[in-house]
Amino acid sequence: MKRFLIIFSAMTLLFASCKESYTTYSDAEFLMFADTLKTYQVLQDGEYFSVPVVSTVVCDYDRTFAVEVVDNQSDAIEGVHYQIESNTILIKAGESSTSVKIKGIYENLDPEDRPTLTLSLVMADKLEMPLYGKQTKVVLQKSCPFDINTFSGWCLVTSLFLYDYSMTGFYQRLIYTEPHPTLPNTIICRNWLYDGYDITMGFDTENPANPLVVMDTDQIMSDTGTVFGIVHGDDKLLVEESPLHESYFYTCGGYLALWAHIYVEDLGEYFGTVGYYYHIMEWVSDEEADRLQREEGL
Repeated sequence: MKRFLIIFSAMTLLFASCKESYTTYSDAEFLMFADTLKTYQVLQDGEYFSVPVVSTVVCDYDRTFAVEVVDNQSDAIEGVHYQIESNTILIKAGESSTSVKIKGIYENLDPEDRPTLTLSLVMADKLEMPLYGKQTKVVLQKSCPFDINTFSGWCLVTSLFLYDYSMTGFYQRLIYTEPHPTLPNTIICRNWLYDGYDITMGFDTENPANPLVVMDTDQIMSDTGTVFGIVHGDDKLLVEESPLHESYFYTCGGYLALWAHIYVEDLGEYFGTVGYYYHIMEWVSDEEADRLQREEGL
């Protein structure tokens, strides 16, 4: 996409408009969806969400285009999983963007499913940008109201860090979590990856469509001697949320996906990064926890 942005910038300088006579001053007029694939959260409020459409030029007249669903590339069913407000979109004079309005049907969506619909712009072939195309895939994901208790209790942790460094060969742990007594929307993960070391995680619920996991910096997850067999820095293995990747929680499914930055300091000064590791945390019932302990040895 970056190379297209460079092209767009150059074209904008040379060809910035089109006239009411429908004569375009450039062959560089293209129309496209802003994303070729994106997951949209379907909220309980039943509101429509927007699938952006952009043009590379601004015209001094209104432009109307049709949008169709490509049935043979979609498993979401209109009227069951979603509704489209209109199959016609309008880019107003003086503007270069618009959107397709879609509403997911909350009560018909299964939290474990991700029904997908493929949208296609109906337009003249010359408006289709080479290589980029005229379609987008819209993935529908049910978003349940946040409840801290969903993330309290027995939790199965699958850790790529343990995959690399576990002395037992296990890369999964069964831990227990509980709501923090004073911090809102925060849990304490008891014995997270190593016994005797608790960490905390927070849930950013401000934007239900972007449910982020947050962590404080400099949390001690173990001592370096236990993990590496030798002391590094001040012998504290530290963890924080990754600054390079976003981490998400999913209330409907009762799990979160965490990217963690694991590092070492020496007397408060940065010593070195161990790495950036992906973790899946899934909350399970008491019965499932008992089975995991008996049958899997977790």
